[in-house]
Amino acid sequence: MIFKRLREEIDSIRARDPAARSGLEVVLCYPGFHVLRFYRLARAAWDLELPLLARMISHIGKLLTGIEIHPGAVIGQRLFIDHGSGVVIGETAVVGDDVTLYHGVTLGGTSLRGGKRHPTLGDGVIVGAGAKILGPITVGAGARIGANAVVLADVSPGATMVGIPARLALSGSRDDRFHAYGVDTDMPDPVLRTVQGLRQEMSRLQHRLEALEQEKMLRRDEATMPAGSSVGRRRRIGGVETAEGETP
Repeated sequence: MIFKRLREEIDSIRARDPAARSGLEVVLCYPGFHVLRFYRLARAAWDLELPLLARMISHIGKLLTGIEIHPGAVIGQRLFIDHGSGVVIGETAVVGDDVTLYHGVTLGGTSLRGGKRHPTLGDGVIVGAGAKILGPITVGAGARIGANAVVLADVSPGATMVGIPARLALSGSRDDRFHAYGVDTDMPDPVLRTVQGLRQEMSRLQHRLEALEQEKMLRRDEATMPAGSSVGRRRRIGGVETAEGETP
């Protein structure tokens, strides 16, 4: 059973990282694979109510890999921590199966009180480099968190979040392909999309203002014309200015 799970982890890493050319390379050279061995030992000690031993094992793993996983965290199967340096997973974090984390990711807490303080990640979540997911929030299965995003609220399944604070870029996954760092190159920029919307609204309002100014000028001209003038009042029909009583 243990060897089967190891084989699954190795195969899942190779499937998500084209730089991994062999299973032996994963075993010898991937800190994300190494730290999970320390985590499993630390978690066993934690479950046996040996918290100090568990923290010591976890600390050794951190010194050797640069990745910190608290032994109280719940980690699913086939977690892939790519590159690894600077990853922090807090005590009450829950990570589902087939999750991918890149370097610099933090699953952190925002409260000093006890209880659930760290996020929960559903199956298949991808978290880009440097992203921070903070507080007892839930990131739905298949969601993608872009690099350096700061997530402070729940994320729906399949959504793609980018920015600080994180904003919704896509409401659902467009395909089942694996996207490194949680985003693809043709993903729309939510900030740019908002700016474009504002520009369109400003253009519409500008045209409306110009039309109102023209109407105001026409009314002012009509008010200043003497009664019974041979020139007669003029009006605009369908954008064509005509004398009163005429048809365009």
